[in-house]
Amino acid sequence: MLTGWRLTVSKMFLIPQRYVLGIMGFLAIVNAYTMRISLSVAITEMVASSNSSSHNGEDTCSYPDDSGNNTGSVTDEDKLYDWDQTTQGLILSSFYWGYVITHMPGGIIAEKFGGKYSLGIGILCTAIFTLLTPLVVGFGDYKWLIGLRVLEGLGEGTTYPALNAMLGKWVPIGERAKIGTLVYAGGQIGTVVGNALSGYLIEITKDWATVFYVFGALGVLWVICWTLLCYSDPESHPYISDEERNYLRKELNETASGKGRIIPWKAILTSVPLWALVAAQVGHDWGFFTMVTDLPLYMSDVLKFNVSENGIWSSVPYICMWIVSMSSGWLCDWLIQKKYMTVTFARKFFTTVASIGPGVFIIAASYAGCNRALVVALFTIAMGFMGTFYCGMKVNALDLSPNYGGTLMAIVNGIGAITGIITPYLAGALTENHTLTEWRLVFWISLGVFVVTNIVYILFASGEEQWWNRADDPNFRPVENGHSEPLKKVEQDSKQ
Repeated sequence: MLTGWRLTVSKMFLIPQRYVLGIMGFLAIVNAYTMRISLSVAITEMVASSNSSSHNGEDTCSYPDDSGNNTGSVTDEDKLYDWDQTTQGLILSSFYWGYVITHMPGGIIAEKFGGKYSLGIGILCTAIFTLLTPLVVGFGDYKWLIGLRVLEGLGEGTTYPALNAMLGKWVPIGERAKIGTLVYAGGQIGTVVGNALSGYLIEITKDWATVFYVFGALGVLWVICWTLLCYSDPESHPYISDEERNYLRKELNETASGKGRIIPWKAILTSVPLWALVAAQVGHDWGFFTMVTDLPLYMSDVLKFNVSENGIWSSVPYICMWIVSMSSGWLCDWLIQKKYMTVTFARKFFTTVASIGPGVFIIAASYAGCNRALVVALFTIAMGFMGTFYCGMKVNALDLSPNYGGTLMAIVNGIGAITGIITPYLAGALTENHTLTEWRLVFWISLGVFVVTNIVYILFASGEEQWWNRADDPNFRPVENGHSEPLKKVEQDSKQ
């Protein structure tokens, strides 16, 4: 009876369960990003206009058209606050204070007990705190908002480690770039939706609070669907087809359950390829967080877009980034499967494109001055290049260790997220007068970080499975190139 019920339910799904997981993981990150970055647009309408621009001269932009006047949509003085640029940077960075803390616990919990609930509970907490944002701001001004954003970050810090742990148990290596890119590209779509919809909602309601109510409610809805549809691994899934379960057993036979496994901390923390991966993540996050948190401010304070235009034009670069990330994921898998590239070379190549391309074009945008169309075009090209990052180093943790993918993602993403604390505050402190020269310095710093971290990654990264991934398996042992091979195969090779 039970077997028949499972078979009936499994036939209701038109696609395999690993793709269901990929789609729901994608939507998880979409929701996470809408709740994370919606404040970046909303804050441009939360600040009193007298404090939103403080400098005029040759180093600033002025436009004769009405849209360049940048008149605020929110006119209720009770919902406007006197926050200077440094305070705004502090508010935007506070999310990451909590975000970096829960990465490691989230990764460990996901590996030991499954990623389903560690991810679901984290998103639920973030959604609830997002819904409470207007109430908290009205009650306690920016200090209370900072505290609430820290709590949101604590909830969302489990997202990437939990998803990475689940992907390690669900996704065969031949589909790793495609499905991994699908999931992680949710960051771009979340940014697009967060920016565009935030601007639209504020414009039509004349109230920034609407943004937090809408995205918080969507977060709660996702949690309900996630709980019903997804499971931590194929073995615990009640209505996966036998065909798919057997296929995944065959393809992922090295990725056993994490229960009872002791994490090889010494081997992990002394792994050179891991620290090269950390360096690449720091470089990417520095540039990405600079754009995600500060591009709406640049569009508002420098290019003088109103809130609806700001939301739309701040979104365009991420649409391009999403298109490139999805297409490059398929291209990367194809190049590896056809043996035109090794896994290691592919990860380094696509990561380099995602580092140098964005760095060069955001600098070019800063020198384009007040030409709105050209600036938006250059920012769009920059973020398009950044799309190759996901099939480059973002899935690299799964190459190194599918068994400890959650722990590795916690280390890599957690350290990288520290840049989310630094970049908004640094940009705020460096751009008090909202001038082109001030912003140009911010972008030059980003280029420098891109270049240095990418050099480290090129020199020391690896796409090979590391020996400590299966250190507790007696049938495997480390060999000279640093990855694991079956013990029998090594013995046969030595006899030959």
